Amino acid sequence: MTPEDHAKAAADLLIAERTGQQIGLLSLRYPEITMDDAYAVQNAIYTQKLTEGRKVIGWKIGLTSKAMQYALGIDIPDSGILFDDMMFDDGAIVPKGRFIQPRIEAEIAFVMKSAMGGAGVTRGDVIAATDYVAPSIEILDTRILRADPATGQARVIYDTISDNAANAGIVLGQQRHGIDAFDLRWIGAITTRNGEVEETGLGAGVLNDPVESVVWLARRMSAYGQAIEAGQVILSGSFIRPVECPPGTDIHADFGPFGSVACSFE
Repeated sequence: MTPEDHAKAAADLLIAERTGQQIGLLSLRYPEITMDDAYAVQNAIYTQKLTEGRKVIGWKIGLTSKAMQYALGIDIPDSGILFDDMMFDDGAIVPKGRFIQPRIEAEIAFVMKSAMGGAGVTRGDVIAATDYVAPSIEILDTRILRADPATGQARVIYDTISDNAANAGIVLGQQRHGIDAFDLRWIGAITTRNGEVEETGLGAGVLNDPVESVVWLARRMSAYGQAIEAGQVILSGSFIRPVECPPGTDIHADFGPFGSVACSFE
C-alpha cells in the first residue's frame, strides 16, 4: 500500500464511524496489505483525530488469548488507541446509535504513573510504572464488515488493526488496587448480559499474565516510535470472548474482590 492508500482507508473508516455505515474489507481492496500497512492506516486515523481535537488517553491490547489468535490464524496480539471521547463512567448508559455493532469484553486496566517505552521494557518496568489496576469493560465496534457479502471472506488481522483494533470505548470500574495487591493471573470475571451469565475467564488467559501483555505493548510501540505516557490507561486484553450488545442490553462484569463494572446499551 502507498501512503495515499493509507490515507484513503483511514478517511473511509472515519466516515464509517460518523455515519454508521460499514465499509468493505480492506484486505480485499488491498490484497497486498501488511501488518505495517495496517498500523499505518491506524496511525492516519490517529493523526486525523488529533487534528479534530481528540486527545489520546491510552491504549488497548487485543487478541491476547489463544482462542482469539487461533480464530484469526495469528500468533501475536494487536493494539489500538484510546481517545478521550471513548471513556464512559461505571454504570453508563450508551446512547442508541452511538456504535454500529457493539460488543464488550472484560479486562484488567492498568493506569500508569510514569512514562515507559523502548524495546527493552521489562516486567519490572511495567510494575514500577503502574499507578493502579482496575476492573474494566472494553466496548468493541467494527467500522469494517465482519465478512464480505459476495465471497463470504471474513475480516483478517489487517482489517482489525486498521480499524483501530476494533476499539470503540472503555468503562473503568471505580475500584483501585496496587499492582501487587492481587495475583492478576487469578483475577477473573463473571460477565452477565441481562442477568444471565454469558462468559467467565481468568487473567491468565492474557498471555499467561496481564503484566506481560503491557510489556508486549511497550515493546511493539517502540518499533513505531511511540511510548506509553504517564496517566494513560492500558486495557491489557480480554480473557473472555466478545459479548454481543444489541439495543436493550445490560452488562455487568463481577470481578469478585477485585471489584465490578457495568454499562447498558439503549
